[in-house]
Amino acid sequence: MVATWIFNIGVIFQTASTSIPLFLAGRFFAGFGVGEVSALNCESPVSDIALSLAVPLYQSETAPKWIRGAIVGAYQLAITIGLLLAAVVNNATSQRMDTGSYRIPIAVQFAWSLILFTGLIFLPETPRYLIRRDKPKKAMKSLGIIRRLPADHPAIQQEYDEIKASHEYELSIGKSSYIDCFRPPILKRQFTGMALQALQQLTGINFIFYYGTKYFQNSGVSSGFVIQMITSAINVASTIPGLYAIDKWGRRPLLLWGAVGMCVSQFIVAMTGTLTSGQFPDGVIYVKNLAGQQAAVAFVCIFIFFFASTWGPLAWVVSGEIFPLKCRARSLSMTTATNWLFNWAIAYSTPYLVNFGPGFANLQSKIFFIWFGCCFICIAFVYFFIYETKGLTLEEIDLLYTEVKSARKSRKWRPDDTWVHRQSVAHQGAGGEDSKAVNGDGHVDASHHEKNVEA
Repeated sequence: MVATWIFNIGVIFQTASTSIPLFLAGRFFAGFGVGEVSALNCESPVSDIALSLAVPLYQSETAPKWIRGAIVGAYQLAITIGLLLAAVVNNATSQRMDTGSYRIPIAVQFAWSLILFTGLIFLPETPRYLIRRDKPKKAMKSLGIIRRLPADHPAIQQEYDEIKASHEYELSIGKSSYIDCFRPPILKRQFTGMALQALQQLTGINFIFYYGTKYFQNSGVSSGFVIQMITSAINVASTIPGLYAIDKWGRRPLLLWGAVGMCVSQFIVAMTGTLTSGQFPDGVIYVKNLAGQQAAVAFVCIFIFFFASTWGPLAWVVSGEIFPLKCRARSLSMTTATNWLFNWAIAYSTPYLVNFGPGFANLQSKIFFIWFGCCFICIAFVYFFIYETKGLTLEEIDLLYTEVKSARKSRKWRPDDTWVHRQSVAHQGAGGEDSKAVNGDGHVDASHHEKNVEA
């Protein structure tokens, strides 16, 4: 809730501005609310931290395991719908000759902020946060509301016990800090989340939305609004089947085949764009083959389809579910910060890479070779680092990372144990094979569960 009002302050400043300094101040506050800076206070309730962290965090912690992918992926769908609506509003005000041409599109943001604020009033806090704060009764009540069952229902009690046992195990091996997120056993997951968000930006998607206008114009599409509508509509439409596929086919295969599709598309765009256009000595671009330019634009649209149905939503889904409870907010804040950092870096640097003139690289269409190379890296990254988490609870995902050392073997893994049972064994200090599941320093013995993983 705090983040929405910080955002509203930024919108007020931007709407009221008649000069650049006040407008920049408004941008700062709006970005502060939407971004992750206020997420540094990870002991705050989810409703009081930054929006771009709070939304996927809340979705991950409250969604049932069988539709968690679709629910968290809906965050990306909302982003694509926002881009489409922004294009419509910008076009509707583009012919105005007064300050309404920029004030109306900015002021429209109030509507969505107020809707979000109103909804937050009725949303319960996440049970996992309440367990962290040692509020068991409130956690049970919240879990019952979310699952639409009485708080004393056996299913609610079982889920509560599992969440609590997992959290108590994490506390038994020490509290977490930001530094601990970069130490084993969290290091691998932290790298996975941050690299996934970085690579999502390095696919070149935002270059297309920020600077792709001239590539469409070279193919004969002269209206900037038409270009925005084409790309935004494809982005929205392609995200919808992706939400279904996430929980149907899983995270790992979608990310892998999505990376392959993006890689091929970017290579074709790079080749056709480079071979079918030229440049005069003064930097003016001319088209050698209009059909080739149109083919390049077609493959840009195909690239958007592959991105929107896979890497777009899945970067948020995977990042939101792989971290243990005690450091989830901290780890997710850093993955989200990575996304925004690379978003800014690409927006800032690509004009220097593309444009003609002194101090510019003048890559033009050759920049798509860079995006092709990054998409190729995405393929290898998914193969070696992305674990399959479809159909698992957040606590079972902790077990997955504990027991399975290779991402390639994660797809067939199924839990044959629970955190409640492990906690019971640890407390009893019982002998036999089960007692070996937890070693003397409180860490789980991964070799005990190797039988769960098929090579």
